[in-house]
Amino acid sequence: MRTLRTPDSRFADLPGFPQPPRYADVPDGDGGTLRMAWVEDGPADGPVVLLLHGEPSWSFLHRTMIPVLAGAGMRVVAPDLVGFGRSDKPTEITDHSYARHVEWVRTLVFDVLDLRGVTLVGQDWGGLIGLRLVAEHTDRFARVVAANTGLPTGDVDMPSVWWEFRRAVEKADVLDVGRLVQSGCRTRFTPEVRAAYDAPFPDESYKAGPRAMPLLVPTRPDDPSTAANRAAWDVLRGLDLPFLCAFSDGDPITAAMGPILRAEVPGAAGQEHPTITGAGHFLQEDAGPELAAAVARFAGVSG
Repeated sequence: MRTLRTPDSRFADLPGFPQPPRYADVPDGDGGTLRMAWVEDGPADGPVVLLLHGEPSWSFLHRTMIPVLAGAGMRVVAPDLVGFGRSDKPTEITDHSYARHVEWVRTLVFDVLDLRGVTLVGQDWGGLIGLRLVAEHTDRFARVVAANTGLPTGDVDMPSVWWEFRRAVEKADVLDVGRLVQSGCRTRFTPEVRAAYDAPFPDESYKAGPRAMPLLVPTRPDDPSTAANRAAWDVLRGLDLPFLCAFSDGDPITAAMGPILRAEVPGAAGQEHPTITGAGHFLQEDAGPELAAAVARFAGVSG
């Protein structure tokens, strides 16, 4: 597997994101290793909150959540998925698979960091990966927050706006990552924020990850990942782990998934599921402190 590593200079002077990166190697599934990056904040002995981002963002997306959660006494861990942020970037779309992404994150957070008693916060692909981890390693988690995400099996068609997004990514000669993130937000980026979303990708050769991810979402019942996701659903439907849906009021991609999770997962019963108002798909960008405060309340820590 051939990989690229974004130069550190691309991440100089990130606005509002002072946490230094940490790195560890994980097996790439092809006989080699990949370097994965993450940031941490808060007390090392505090309850763990794992923030998993989605496509095509990176841990920078959580920058306004991290101080709130750390200030509430939580140990915040925010990785960059392989192919994103400061993590290594396999150069071929075919290097990416749903199963590999689940395994890469699993290796980092369990084998390397040995996280336990985890509060998961998963948005977009962070939920697609994180909910699989919850189902496959229930003993590692204390509670789950699903934020604008789901666990598709291909039995129900994705919304038309998602198909438009997928086609745009497939057809783009130059993939404008900053524009894609901006299009999923209600707030308008400063030039510095937009540059931070573009920073991981110096040129098109670094963008196999963002190009691959829409192709990996199960969209038909015989998708390669459908069986594993159905198995995960079987576990989630019997799981009484506290489960919070914190969806925004302005995301046409995932809006239908919130009611399904609330109805199907036993741990969601009786919870006060917040609606994050005035936010789009990337609700961490539009309303990060509000989402973080909801997570802290759910985790029973003081804000």
